[in-house]
Amino acid sequence: MSALFSPQFKYSCWRRLWVALAKGQQKVGLPITDNQIQSMEANVETIDFSRVAEIEKTLHHDVMAHLHAFGEVAPEAKGILHLGATSTFVTDNTDLIRMREALSLLQGKLSHLLQKMSELAEKTKGIATLGYTHLQPAQPTTVGKRVCLWLQDFLMDTEDLLGKKTSLPFLGVKGATGTESSFLTLLDGDQKKVEELNKLVATEMGFETIFPVCGQTYTRKQDVRVFAVLQGLASSAHKCATDLRLLAHLGEMAEGFGEKQVGSSAMPHKRNPILAERVCGLARFLLSLAENPAYTHATQWLERSLDDSANRRLVIPEGFLTADALLNLLTEIFTKLEVFPEICQQNLEREASSLALETILMYSVKKGKDRQEVHEKLRTYHREGGDLASMIGLSQSELEEALHPNTGRAKEQVDAFLQQTVTLFLKHL
Repeated sequence: MSALFSPQFKYSCWRRLWVALAKGQQKVGLPITDNQIQSMEANVETIDFSRVAEIEKTLHHDVMAHLHAFGEVAPEAKGILHLGATSTFVTDNTDLIRMREALSLLQGKLSHLLQKMSELAEKTKGIATLGYTHLQPAQPTTVGKRVCLWLQDFLMDTEDLLGKKTSLPFLGVKGATGTESSFLTLLDGDQKKVEELNKLVATEMGFETIFPVCGQTYTRKQDVRVFAVLQGLASSAHKCATDLRLLAHLGEMAEGFGEKQVGSSAMPHKRNPILAERVCGLARFLLSLAENPAYTHATQWLERSLDDSANRRLVIPEGFLTADALLNLLTEIFTKLEVFPEICQQNLEREASSLALETILMYSVKKGKDRQEVHEKLRTYHREGGDLASMIGLSQSELEEALHPNTGRAKEQVDAFLQQTVTLFLKHL
């Protein structure tokens, strides 16, 4: 991901776009020679950044500085470089290319994370544990079922990511205000050739679809939609990592801990959930970043304004780099995560009498008793105590059966979810 958002990738992508434009223009009939194209292709990766900086000091324009530097190393093509294009031909199309590739990288890491979480869910699907609502003891569930709650969120994020990646369009060659007038002039008013040129350049850069209309830039609504995927991933990551931190506090789970690892400089006994804490910190940062593209889209003037440029140069790389870091951390967590069934059992037993009350309520209703009346008696019993059997009219054996932890269909839900949803999804991912 760092390489993808490096200067080398960005500016060599500009050069690849200039090559694609020249190739397309040659195919639609402009007088561009094979020698000119070969000269350009031979120098796509050889960028003299010192020379570019020197030129930019004079021109105060980064695209023109790179264009002049490219022309110096490919002098045969100097006269036809950037023909008919405006700066956003390279800047916006490069952003779309990088976002497409970045989404692919995240897709691969999400796939790996989903697999690791699936393995943990399968391994722990039968381990009973105390479930919580409002962070208060509620009803038993299983560790594997809880893992599936997190897993389901990340699966949804992956589905959203795939949808955005496959539908990401290319800006193409649209000119200064998006009307393609410069290319229409170059091609003697032949509209079909202009359309063909757009398709040729898009295909060369690996895109199947093109924005049908735009100003000088592609609509910044596209950035909003892409960052909605990153925002979703950040919220899932934060929720999952927060739960892990709570479970670490309860002693039921712990991050892997190295033999020489130090938990605290002051307290030798500490084993803090440092990776989960880091996930929460980075996720909050990404959630805050995700607001930014919406403001940028909202404040674009007419066919474009330049106040988005410096902003997007920060937001897009940082958004994807943060998402990448989150997936790296989460994968490490779920690769080494420890589960402590004995602590889960202790926590269940501590709350056993309270957890049984809902089951007792169901038994009572099955025996024909009024649900509301029994509910009130159970509520009174929980607050004040007493002889429960006589209060609600159940036998001692029925009461004892209700005291056993009842995880409902948690294990069966895990099996169905993993087999019918996750496994099939990963198979076709």
